[in-house]
Amino acid sequence: MSRKLAHDNTHLTLDERKIIQAGIENNSTKSAIAQTIGKDATTVAKEIRNHRQLKPRNTFNRPIICANMKQCAKKPCVQKCDRYQEPICKRRDRTPGACNKCADINKCHLDKYFYSAVTADEQYRRDLVDYREGIDLTTKECDALAAILAPLMKQGQSVYQILAAHPEIKQCDRTIYNYIETGVFKGYGIDNFSLKEQVNRKQFKNKYKKRKEPVNYDGRHYSDFIRFQAENPDIPVVEMDTVYNDPQGPYLQTFLFTKTAFMIGFLHSDKTSESMANTLNLLQKSLGPDMFAKLFSLLLTDRGSEFEKYQLFELDQDGNARLSIFYCDPMQSSQKPHVENNHNFVRDIIPNGYPIERLSQNDINLMFSHINSTPRRSLNGKTPFETFSFFYGAQVAKCLDIRQIGRDDVVLKPKLVFAK
Repeated sequence: MSRKLAHDNTHLTLDERKIIQAGIENNSTKSAIAQTIGKDATTVAKEIRNHRQLKPRNTFNRPIICANMKQCAKKPCVQKCDRYQEPICKRRDRTPGACNKCADINKCHLDKYFYSAVTADEQYRRDLVDYREGIDLTTKECDALAAILAPLMKQGQSVYQILAAHPEIKQCDRTIYNYIETGVFKGYGIDNFSLKEQVNRKQFKNKYKKRKEPVNYDGRHYSDFIRFQAENPDIPVVEMDTVYNDPQGPYLQTFLFTKTAFMIGFLHSDKTSESMANTLNLLQKSLGPDMFAKLFSLLLTDRGSEFEKYQLFELDQDGNARLSIFYCDPMQSSQKPHVENNHNFVRDIIPNGYPIERLSQNDINLMFSHINSTPRRSLNGKTPFETFSFFYGAQVAKCLDIRQIGRDDVVLKPKLVFAK
């Protein structure tokens, strides 16, 4: 006689799981619980076994419990004994399969299992999502997508940069990241190590280096900068900083125009205020007084020793005022976040340990041409070069020795300037 199936091929609901929990607490058999909810007894057995939660016993007073302890002649008892056997509890190990409201729970020294309907339902819903996960791509679509991503990522381009230049890719950047992280493109040479942020970003190690207070910054503190900016909202801000790989030099002085994310840099052999301020003298001469005033009226920098002589920056060689300079609070480089974040692009091309002394100013200009030709999410997919040229003209960018690079030709790897 064939067995009549009691199940209805539907998922267990939260209410049905609550009935299972009530059945366990009433010491009902799995068959009785299954008849109540209209399921097969094996369904109830699997549900309890898969979703019951272990509560380990307290081993302080009873480190070892063996089913043969009373009859065994070997003393003391050790778990590695060939006669060791885990004690069995009929209620826990057979039916109903959990210890909810067991009458002997307070004097039981065994590991216990408890079933919670709410917890079981939450776990099941999470598992259901995991089982249904997958990628919405055919093999042909995967090949076409990898053909675009692979060569550009090998050039150091980010996922966002590639998507900005290739609107034919319909997936969003988060989807592409998920594909890469789960190994969808591993056969094409794209894996987690292809992602710039995951490989190159160093974690903060809680190391602080207190700097001495150099000079009197009264009137030029960061709070003064906030107040000045509120009173003069139309004056664009330029953030200034220094990058180097060796404390002995050479040093790279960087300027970031926050309005356009456009960055330029200049090599120095000396880390002094005189050397850094001389860059502004040369820029004022090459740009002309009017354009220089448009670009460099407001400087924000840190309290490095190379910037401490603010008079050299604020006054031109004739002693006339040309700009206002303000300083971040001590140990607060986050107050000039734009230039700090943009240094990630510099570090893609000039990682720590690479010999900057091998580079010329032409190499630096080439590097920033590629960096400024990289599209930014903050600019709605535009590049800093395009935005800067829109506001000030392409001729000004040319005067700064920065040129536009094709989006698919952008290289953000050391080979750009060190492959000689």
